Amino acid sequence: MTDLILTTFHWVPETPRGYVRDIRVRWALEEAGLPYRVNSVPFRDRDAEHFSHQPFGQVPWLTDGDLSIFESGAMLLYLGERSEALMPVDPHGRSEVKQWLFAALASVEAASQPWSFFKFSGDTGETPMWKFFDDFLILRLKHMETVLTGREWLVGAFSIADILMADVLRLVDRFDGLAAYPACRDYVARATARPSFVKAHADQMAHFAAAD
Repeated sequence: MTDLILTTFHWVPETPRGYVRDIRVRWALEEAGLPYRVNSVPFRDRDAEHFSHQPFGQVPWLTDGDLSIFESGAMLLYLGERSEALMPVDPHGRSEVKQWLFAALASVEAASQPWSFFKFSGDTGETPMWKFFDDFLILRLKHMETVLTGREWLVGAFSIADILMADVLRLVDRFDGLAAYPACRDYVARATARPSFVKAHADQMAHFAAAD
């Protein structure tokens, strides 16, 4: 069997380290125990080969033989369909995992990502746009707090939905945005205590540090 190849940047600045989205795919590969290797592309000077795999010039992408997949959600779905460790086999369970996978992207990250841009820039003064995005995220977190109260994982056993949702919420937690949401905070802590995440995070940090 040919190893899966995960491609990411060879280097990124310190601020995004540990949060570059290849960590989602590393995490899933480690959970599933699938053989893979990591390939690197330049952070700057992105060439035509890069854009042929990722049309927006971003990372990561995953190749499996002659198949190339971009977008972290699509990669997680592909891996989930290959491994029972990442997604259940019964149609009802698979459907639930898929809907939460998309909810993490379309409902929660849609709110958390612009909020995090403000946080990264330090531009969190009392402006209409900051208030809009802060209120938007608070609304989503209130709903997630209800969902996660009394629940270990989103759908029964740990799945790709938890990888994505926990990673989305982890960035909010970086800026102490989960302080008022203990169920969300505890969920992130449970997920990131898993050996697969610990290894994926350490590997990503080492990968970028090696290029300093």
